[in-house]
Amino acid sequence: MGFLAALAHGDRLHIDELDVLRDQQGQGIGRRLLSHVIDWAKAEGFKTISLTTFRNIPWNAPFYASVGFSEWDPLEAPASIRQALVKEAAFGLQDRCAMRMDL
Repeated sequence: MGFLAALAHGDRLHIDELDVLRDQQGQGIGRRLLSHVIDWAKAEGFKTISLTTFRNIPWNAPFYASVGFSEWDPLEAPASIRQALVKEAAFGLQDRCAMRMDL
């Protein structure tokens, strides 16, 4: 029905992908996956969770904001986040942002 893939970057866990099958969306599956990963990251001692996403699509940045993520100014983000945004733009992805949640 859905999955979440993330990689550790020191004391930061970066979410690379969170997907829920279209016909399963709106049932809280993504929220539960994210909640589980947040709890796991806290237990494992991570300090921050990060991701990049579309800024204005309701089930992207607004969804993450509703669970406690905030937009991360690229000038304050680590090089790997800035590079990810540049790479996404090179692939034609527009209106992307980085987000973070401090644990």
